[in-house]
Amino acid sequence: MINKAELLEAIAGKNRGLLATETEKVAILSAIAQLEERNPTPEPLAATELLEGNWRLLYTTSKALLNLDQFPLAKLGSIYQCVRTSDAKIYNIAEFLSPPYLEGLVSVCARFEAVSQKRVNVKFERSIAGLRRLIGYQSPNDFIGKIEAGNKFLALDFGIENRNQQGWLDITYLDQDLRIGRGNEGSVFVLTKN
Repeated sequence: MINKAELLEAIAGKNRGLLATETEKVAILSAIAQLEERNPTPEPLAATELLEGNWRLLYTTSKALLNLDQFPLAKLGSIYQCVRTSDAKIYNIAEFLSPPYLEGLVSVCARFEAVSQKRVNVKFERSIAGLRRLIGYQSPNDFIGKIEAGNKFLALDFGIENRNQQGWLDITYLDQDLRIGRGNEGSVFVLTKN
């Protein structure tokens, strides 16, 4: 059986999955499944103190996220999923590194509702995309504070009304600094607490 350190070693240097070969992807998915079998938190949604916080994406099979690295002149930086359990909100934030003064971000804000001890339904509510300096972006916490204060940004900033913009996520592994999830599109996500 693989342990957490071995999984982290297997995904290191894979640029969230972009640089993984097909053979490596199969081995990584096998390692993830083995770790999920030994989830130390069988009811992750009840463990709000573990779930709460800012999580940085280490590895994913999500084509939507991996394709974010295809923007011309922009290099994908860190991707965060910030969970606020008391408000039942999730903030997905992708930072882009670009030439000076052109660094950007794409963010999606969502509400979640627990439907079992490990599954949440997610309803996307707002999308924000623009240059970080025009938005005044400093960090995920600062940015979320501005959103919660009702700020509008000098960016593409719009509400998401389409009922099709929803999904679900199973939290299949959770400890103090690692979270694994599986989404409705078959994607796997490995995140570390920031």
